[in-house]
Order: sequence, then C-alpha cells, then structure tokens
Amino acid sequence: MNKIILQSQIKSKGTAYALWFFLGAQHAYMNNWGIQIVYWVTAGGFFIWHFIELFLISGRIDNHNMNIAMQIDDIEKKEKQERDDQHKRDIMMMAAISGNKSAATQEDRTD
Repeated sequence: MNKIILQSQIKSKGTAYALWFFLGAQHAYMNNWGIQIVYWVTAGGFFIWHFIELFLISGRIDNHNMNIAMQIDDIEKKEKQERDDQHKRDIMMMAAISGNKSAATQEDRTD
C-alpha cells in the first residue's frame, strides 16, 4: 500500500470524541459499520455502552494509528533497502566499466 494512502487513514482522537458526543458515530469513523449499527439500534447499549465508550475511544485510536505507523515504517525500510541495493549495483557497474575492481571492493569494505 502507498504511504500517502496510509497517512490519510490516520485518525484523530478529537474527531472521534466529537462524533461520539454529538452523533454516537465513533465506530463509523473507525469504519466498523456493523458495530456502529448495533450501537445505534441499542441506543448505545441503553447508554451503558455509550458511557463505557468514553474510556475506550482513545485506546482504539492509538491502536489504529500504531498499526498504520508500523505499515509506513515497513514501507520505508523496503524503500531504503531498494535504494541501497541500487546504489551497490551502480557502483559495481561503474567499476566494471572502468575496469577498476578496487572501487567495488572498497565499497564492500565500507558496508
């Protein structure tokens, strides 16, 4: 998945709490529509569930954002590895073209 798409999926605690307070739509914000419909049909679990949600929203947002951050980190690691591999290939190619093997071995020693 693209980093930009993942970054657009990061959620805000403020928005989640505002949706919870005004519409009871915090699960819809997290794209959990099945739970959201049950929440609405039961009127927030007869307001018991609604009160409990006050303490759970923050952790859900943190978990969601942590998963997104880990995916972005994995993508960045792969991109860095690809750049490093390409750089090595370029050095090897330049050494082969110039007939200078010492440049290639010197590059290996610095890694």
